[in-house]
Amino acid sequence: MTTRKPPTAGTGDPMPEKPAGRGNGGDGTLPPSDAQDQNFDLDEVLAQYDRESAFRRLTGITGRLVALVLIAFSAFQLYTAAFGVLDARIQRAIHLAFGMSLVFWLYPARSRGDRKSLPWYDVVLGLLGAAVPLYLVVFYEDIVRRAGLPTTLDIVVAVLAVLLVLEGTRRVVGIPIVVIAALFLVYAYVGPYLPGFLAHRGYTLRQIANHMYYTTEGIFGIPLGVSATFIFLFILFGAFLEKSGIGRFFIDLANAVAGWASGGPAKVAVITSALEGTISGSSVANTVGSGSFTIPMMKRLGYRPEFAAAVEAAASTGGQIMPPIMGAAAFLMAEFTGIPYIEIAKAAVIPAILYFTGIFIAVHYEAKRLGLKGISRSQLPSVWSVLKSRGHLFLPLVGIIYLLTEGSTPMKAAFYGILLAVAAAMIHPSTRMSARDIIEALETGARSALGIVMATAAAGIIIGVITLTGLGLKLASGLVALAQGKLLLTLLFTMLASLVLGMGSPTTANYVITSTIAAPALLQLGVPILVAHMFVFYFGIVADITPPVALAAYAGSAIAGSNPLKTGVLASRLAIAAFLIPYIFAYNPAMLLIGATPGLIIQMAITAVLGMFGVAVAAGGFYRAPLNIFERLLFFVGGVLMIDPGLTTDLVGLVLLAAGVASQLVRLRRQPGEPAGLSAQD
Repeated sequence: MTTRKPPTAGTGDPMPEKPAGRGNGGDGTLPPSDAQDQNFDLDEVLAQYDRESAFRRLTGITGRLVALVLIAFSAFQLYTAAFGVLDARIQRAIHLAFGMSLVFWLYPARSRGDRKSLPWYDVVLGLLGAAVPLYLVVFYEDIVRRAGLPTTLDIVVAVLAVLLVLEGTRRVVGIPIVVIAALFLVYAYVGPYLPGFLAHRGYTLRQIANHMYYTTEGIFGIPLGVSATFIFLFILFGAFLEKSGIGRFFIDLANAVAGWASGGPAKVAVITSALEGTISGSSVANTVGSGSFTIPMMKRLGYRPEFAAAVEAAASTGGQIMPPIMGAAAFLMAEFTGIPYIEIAKAAVIPAILYFTGIFIAVHYEAKRLGLKGISRSQLPSVWSVLKSRGHLFLPLVGIIYLLTEGSTPMKAAFYGILLAVAAAMIHPSTRMSARDIIEALETGARSALGIVMATAAAGIIIGVITLTGLGLKLASGLVALAQGKLLLTLLFTMLASLVLGMGSPTTANYVITSTIAAPALLQLGVPILVAHMFVFYFGIVADITPPVALAAYAGSAIAGSNPLKTGVLASRLAIAAFLIPYIFAYNPAMLLIGATPGLIIQMAITAVLGMFGVAVAAGGFYRAPLNIFERLLFFVGGVLMIDPGLTTDLVGLVLLAAGVASQLVRLRRQPGEPAGLSAQD
């Protein structure tokens, strides 16, 4: 969930030079040559496709003052994590005061505006952004006493707060969620004039402002509350891990494991993104971070630019569904559903494995089709050397899993995880953090959290209108009626809504909207609450690689120099599991470990991986040789049936997969002169 600094030369910490010996001098570090010949600015790529990365690079006294506020923001969150949070509204108000002021100071009014200086009007807006939430803190007792009877000043402050939240959100998150929030506010006012089931009695501006700002059902609702407690801390945890060099460690470990194999760099991209997904939930940041290293290597090996970018984008997008630390929306899911976060993480394990397995298999057979080889082992570090020098960086992740499993709250687990990250980094000189590193981690973590702060505040406006007007139940009932009570149609409409809302919007905002509108429709049809919420969560994530607005794919294409639309189409094909698996667990919740026995879980894991083999081969159109239409159908249908838990579907699927394999073998025997792996053209 933290916006990561790419671990490549010239863009982050300097990479060590390659000593003589086994390509790494025994320190487990891959030589930097593959990442040094780039002619693009990684910061600009991030800024173009990830608004949270388009912040001002302030210097001088102004930069130091803003840095102090960022550090104070992190210090406040750590203090309340250690000694207990304040009253809910006070905790959230201080959190918003820090976040909103920093957004106006760090993000220009225009996305392409000057990012090197701070104009006077943004200084004023930043001070106002701090003062408005602190009004609730300073006059808290008076506001509580006159609950329901706000003064004129109270209303003025509330209106200012709504406007500042919308403008701050526009700057750091984007226009889509601001437009949706504004439309919801208009809906609350014009209810009496609307036709049909959308009509309601209507509310005055005074009533709307009061509900949005002086209750815990509006701006200071559950989404901001989750941000003000454990989401921020998990982002800070990721910042500390990155400072220890874990990103570079993941890349080197993936190279040691798979860099030598057929199509090695592409497999490295998949493994690296899966590992980085355990600490980061930003699709674009993941794509640029590891993609700055893996995409040039894939192109050099012989992959088309579009395919290289698509592999990285698809794999990086899966980071948000990869336990133990999933995207920020997963923490909101825990609050909305009342299900402990560790249970949500457990439920996501099998779908996450299938997601990355599908991409890995697709990459493997694309390499076979093109006849691509891996990197020479002499140029790669050994697994042992990598683990020996930096394997201790896994300790914070192991610790946080243990704490969550033992019943610690996510906030406490994240807090102790941060302490463990600092302690673990001290074990080896190459990863040891200086006081400057710790301060920079505090600064980076706070800055990376600003998008979440504003997105959750804006999402609170949407939820506030829904609770005020009862719109959520109306829309859910309308969706079920439109689907004529059929689950498959309701799932399809929900998927489309999630994909559309997710185009250009963060997953957090997307999830909040769909979980309050679309998920209740699924609940009305008897879908378990975890399944309904996981369904909308998945499709909100996949929007990052779904054309026409596929931000992660576009970021990858900027690095690869590829066609963005073709990259998005290829990324969607590679991530086909993300489009299929939600439908399967909607009909068979056992995939999310709901009501599943240990025996069923083992069977399901084995058969589902075989199923992903079939689906990936069908999507790529190649096994031992190019597939014909009949073989493609056999592999696809057989694969889907094997992914679906159940003995009957597994047996039928296995027969179909066997038929597809047999057909390929028979064809190859009839055409012995055709070299498999080299017959298909791009």
